[in-house]
Amino acid sequence: MTSSDFANPKTMAGTAGPGLSSALALLLAMACGLSVANVYFAQPLLDAMAQDLGIAPAAIGMVVTFTQVGYALGLVLIVPLGDLWDRRRLIAGQIALSAIGLVVVGTASHAAVLLAGLTLVGVLAVVVQIIVAFAATLAAPNGRGRAIGTVTSGVVGGILLARFASGALADIGGWRTVYLVSAGLMLAMALLLLRFLPRGPHAVMADSSYLSLLRSTAALFVEEPILRERALFAFLIFADLNVFWTSIVLPLSAPPFSLSHTTIGLLGVAGFAGALGARNAGRLADLGWAQRTTGLSLMLMLAAWAAIASLHASLWFVVAGVIMLDLGLQAVHVTSQSLIVAARPDAASRLIGGYMILYSIGSAAGGIAATLVYAVAGWSGVCLLGSGISAVALLVWVIDVSRIPQAAGCAPTPSSPR
Repeated sequence: MTSSDFANPKTMAGTAGPGLSSALALLLAMACGLSVANVYFAQPLLDAMAQDLGIAPAAIGMVVTFTQVGYALGLVLIVPLGDLWDRRRLIAGQIALSAIGLVVVGTASHAAVLLAGLTLVGVLAVVVQIIVAFAATLAAPNGRGRAIGTVTSGVVGGILLARFASGALADIGGWRTVYLVSAGLMLAMALLLLRFLPRGPHAVMADSSYLSLLRSTAALFVEEPILRERALFAFLIFADLNVFWTSIVLPLSAPPFSLSHTTIGLLGVAGFAGALGARNAGRLADLGWAQRTTGLSLMLMLAAWAAIASLHASLWFVVAGVIMLDLGLQAVHVTSQSLIVAARPDAASRLIGGYMILYSIGSAAGGIAATLVYAVAGWSGVCLLGSGISAVALLVWVIDVSRIPQAAGCAPTPSSPR
């Protein structure tokens, strides 16, 4: 594959848009996967980190929380820059700087240094959202959902394989090896992106100040109802997901299971069905089936907790639950991004950044709540918490659909985001 494969959308059999070849979409998906993995490496390693650095088990959830706090800061302060600066340099620069944060984490000798490094990693991992906006603006309007779905499938792969890879590497060389290996991979990816990424469309706010950019981001929540609605879904579904992934290592690493990090990480592979959900949800959004896709996916997430609650009956129930949970979540996630970018393509970076702020807050809240509930009520309490969050998300969707009766009516058209 040559550089022309990335620049010329007609070089390969399929394309995601007039300026987004399949090869370029694949490269962007890989960059997303590597970047987002850095946020999720810690989840199967919480007990090892706690023992190594002397962190109390009840407080180890702060590792996830600090990473998500950093991610939230990056969403507010960095992602909007995609509408101000050249996205090519912004993406490559963030990925290169991520390697520094990963080295800090991998060499930390004190809990405070670890948390500081993870915060920096979280701040820079928001490059994923700039990549999504980049792909969305390169793609044709009628292929935007497909483009977002393709790139998001890389995010799904990164999240899920991160748990397996971190567990396997930790079993081989300790938890620090995970972050040092990732640092090298991020540097390599930065060089690839500088070599192959085209210069994106002219920044729509290139003549604006940074403060004006931040103010306009906040104003979008007032101006765009679809952003408020979909940001609420992001808060709920990612809180739901983190309730599961933050707490599952606790019962599985203890008797009677006593599973290794590698085995626990294999659960992430089961959720790879989410990548399929991401791609197909993008196509459905392009066809105007956004609301129906959202409702069915939220029902699937709620049903997943019935299987997950059967952990002590059989691990296969948990595997089925992981598939259902990730498949439903990614379908809602891609659908939401497709809808908000379609509302204002000129503000793609700011819209996605604002949407993802609620994702980050929800993820952090889910991580804290899961460890606290597990300490008090065990796995049954965690399952009640997760199913309750899923039920609230489904209720929000029912209320939204009731305000738009036609969403459940006749067959949709490509121009109607049903």
